[in-house]
Amino acid sequence: MIVRKLRTKRSWSQEQLADFSGLNVRTIQRVENGQKASLETLKCLASVFEIEVDTLTEEITVIDKEAETWKELPWLFRANMLGVNSRKSLVKIEVALLVFAVANWIIQPDEIFTPIMFLSAYAAGLLTRYGDRKKVW
Repeated sequence: MIVRKLRTKRSWSQEQLADFSGLNVRTIQRVENGQKASLETLKCLASVFEIEVDTLTEEITVIDKEAETWKELPWLFRANMLGVNSRKSLVKIEVALLVFAVANWIIQPDEIFTPIMFLSAYAAGLLTRYGDRKKVW
């Protein structure tokens, strides 16, 4: 988690971060373990680290490819996620493929390329939904 990385980068203990932020040590532990945090907690942490709250909330959608849960996922899913490190980037790929497919279908329909583009967009959507179900992000 980004909170743990920011804390260790500053060589702070969880207790020190709790003191600096005015939060409970247990709250710090929960946030570092990936559990949801309230907006007030995120504001306190963002203030201490001098970053935007969005930076902390963005971490929720990022894939931790070093985690054991990632390594337990099927190899086919992991292989398709090469170069993709967040849900947001996978959704962008899905939309781009869909736009290209529609543009190709309208401008110059092709019996092979157009269906492949639509199927690719669909596959990217399936990957996104699978990642959502498995709580990858």
